Amino acid sequence: MNMEFSLSENEPVRLASAQLEELDYTNLYKAYSSKGRKSAVEPRVMFKVMAYAYQQGIFSSRKIEEACRYRVDFKWMLEDHAAPDHTTISRFRTGRCMGVVEDLFYQYIRKLEEWGATDHETVFIDGTKLESRAGRYTFVWKKSVEKYLEKVKEDVFAATGIRTLSELRDHLECRKEQISFVHGIGHRKSAAQKEWEALKGLSDRWESYEYSLGIMGDSRNSYSKTDHDATFMRMKEDHMRNGQLKPAYNVQVAVNSEFITGIDAFSNRTDFGTLQPFLRTMQRFHEAKYEEVTADSGYESLDNYLFLERNGQMSFIKPSNYDQRKTKKFKKQIGRIENMAYDPEEDCFTCAEGRKLPLHRESTERTEDGQFISTAWYRCEDCTNCPRRTACCRAKDVNTPKELRLQKTFWEKRAESLNHIMTERGILLRMCRSIQAEGTFGLLKNDYGFRRFLTAGKVKIRIELFFLALGFNLKKYWMKREHNRLSQHLSTVKLE
Repeated sequence: MNMEFSLSENEPVRLASAQLEELDYTNLYKAYSSKGRKSAVEPRVMFKVMAYAYQQGIFSSRKIEEACRYRVDFKWMLEDHAAPDHTTISRFRTGRCMGVVEDLFYQYIRKLEEWGATDHETVFIDGTKLESRAGRYTFVWKKSVEKYLEKVKEDVFAATGIRTLSELRDHLECRKEQISFVHGIGHRKSAAQKEWEALKGLSDRWESYEYSLGIMGDSRNSYSKTDHDATFMRMKEDHMRNGQLKPAYNVQVAVNSEFITGIDAFSNRTDFGTLQPFLRTMQRFHEAKYEEVTADSGYESLDNYLFLERNGQMSFIKPSNYDQRKTKKFKKQIGRIENMAYDPEEDCFTCAEGRKLPLHRESTERTEDGQFISTAWYRCEDCTNCPRRTACCRAKDVNTPKELRLQKTFWEKRAESLNHIMTERGILLRMCRSIQAEGTFGLLKNDYGFRRFLTAGKVKIRIELFFLALGFNLKKYWMKREHNRLSQHLSTVKLE
């Protein structure tokens, strides 16, 4: 069978192959040793096959093998090489591509800009949680570990008066030399041996608890025993239908012109802590930075506002209370600072009863980056006999006046970002973000069916993500070319 006649000129496999040929595979070939048996499939061809398989929504190594054996488009992509077996495919994905696929992905992103398909004007950032391959009931909770660790420390101190693990190890080594150990049936252990074994058990537990806390660090509250990089998170797909937490990764994507121009996985459950490292990584690989950053309210924080300002990027981040402020429930909370009138001339707030809260004190701190953060406290002059005190003030002591804490720097940056998103440009970008960024996750999860990683460990799942994003971009380029939309960067929306 002549496969050239079996494939039409506009087949996606032809475009994908032509585009992937533009990449530099020098680092990929360096991952292979010049000694020993020659690879069954050339590394460049294997990479192209993997990228095309992800473009077609095929992720399993066995299904990729089957496609290479029986599908015409895969046979054409193999360039007369024999179909690789699933072991070769799996080994290539989890070993050979380690540290290489990221560079190849960003090479393709730079090519997209050269071809005019993307630009560096604006970027839409969003995150989702994808389930890890780890067992769903292999959790280790930080609070439980800390509680058990304190109990072990108390038992060790009560028995020996020792407070550190290193002292306990030295104590066990000294005692070990003084004890004649016996084991097996017919031998009776001495009291000293029993005491030493009990302390050794406490030492092992102490060490294991310290190891667990080291894995979690300061930013995590849990991890999985079968995938230490996975954190237990609340997922939309709940197999128990009772709010069950599952081991997962927080996957962040950056979208420009409907293409995924950046992707990464984090162990953080929240989004605001991922924005800065994600943007730094993209800026390093892109060798350029985006002028505008559009994200939802989950990315709002003072650190992120200051970072974007320092980096010369305009912020289009929706405030976290943007939607709440429109509700009746929020407007009825008279004790909130947002519901109090502010007089800039007198620098004071006025509560619902008409009583003033003037400036009480103010402090300024300097961050590690050399920026200054101002915080102000406003206190009511007199809250005596106020009929709305219970709804306004949380202090139990009736003599304690109402006090507001205002982080001025944060509120100033929030107001600037709010002004940005309320402009015509900001409204357009927010609508495009919901179409492009959230739409990307909809395609990956529903159309591609990628809802759970096939590998474990952050290093390996990142390889999966880069192949997934590369396959997505290859298909997106083909579809935009078919509809003559390659020069369109923003979605077409109607602003009323």
